[in-house]
Amino acid sequence: MNEATIIGIDLAKRVFQLHGAGADGRVLYRKTLSRSQVLRFLAGQPRCVVAMEACATAHSWGRLIAELGYEVRLIPPIYVKPFVKRQKNDAADAEAIVEAASRPTMRFVAVKTEEQQARAMIFRTRDLLVRQRTQLINALRGHLAEHDIVVAHGATNAKRLAAAMEQRVGSLQPLVRDLGHLYLDQISMLEDRIEALGKVLRREARLGAYTARLQTMPGIGPITAMAIEAFAPPMETFRRGRDFAAWLGLVPIQNSSGGKQRLGRSSKMGQRDIRRLLIVGAMSVVRWASRKGAEAGSWLERMLARKPRILVAIALANRMARAAWAMLTRQEEYKHPVAAMA
Repeated sequence: MNEATIIGIDLAKRVFQLHGAGADGRVLYRKTLSRSQVLRFLAGQPRCVVAMEACATAHSWGRLIAELGYEVRLIPPIYVKPFVKRQKNDAADAEAIVEAASRPTMRFVAVKTEEQQARAMIFRTRDLLVRQRTQLINALRGHLAEHDIVVAHGATNAKRLAAAMEQRVGSLQPLVRDLGHLYLDQISMLEDRIEALGKVLRREARLGAYTARLQTMPGIGPITAMAIEAFAPPMETFRRGRDFAAWLGLVPIQNSSGGKQRLGRSSKMGQRDIRRLLIVGAMSVVRWASRKGAEAGSWLERMLARKPRILVAIALANRMARAAWAMLTRQEEYKHPVAAMA
């Protein structure tokens, strides 16, 4: 048999490297194709497995190739790297992709739909604008501090910067005043756009049964729910909630050997956006419990009595990830732990 059973594609902007291998691992061909030639070439080949790194444009190519009848496997680049032999080049990368995809224990990335990527774009755009607003506020705070105008950190204090400038309008240099207003105009424009995107996120989160169910859990709002829907693979991919928490990087780093368990800090090896939002949501729950008091006899009360709040928040984020997996795989609403034990 001279038909390829697996084809590895090293993605690029214009020049793509293909590596075809048979069932016994023999190299059948190595081809360099332009962007326009890839689909035409694949259309004329017997249908088999096509493997690619889960990098930029991989999901788009995955959808197009799947429409031709191929089985598409996307592999995290970090799992491909150990299979690269000696020198790194496109041909070696394509061969390494085939080697990695052939491993029976390899972990793959689910191909995202266009709708998922569109929602991810909303989230990424809002996140970018929030970072830009923070940069502008911090820059303006730094400049005004040189002119004896000091305001506390935080986006909520941006209006105080404007008020402080108005109070000092007579003593400020005209150039400082003009540039300060330039900053404030940009901050105001970004706030309007962030609010508009926030409305879109909240609307989309209300419409989806998936995101509406997630929001029944304390600490998960529309932004976190949308992030889980956009960036997480199908929950059926994970055997249990602990696997989802590990995928997010909310489990301790292991340095175990000889039967001795040595656990360190959180690994932070997973999806950073969901992890960050879960920790922020968990921290809000912890702050509320610290002020109002956690329920008597609850896990949260016991943890707050003997651990720092940030540590409790990370542990709670781990529990939230496991609960989210259970809710989505079982199609159930959030059940309060105390009510469940009663």
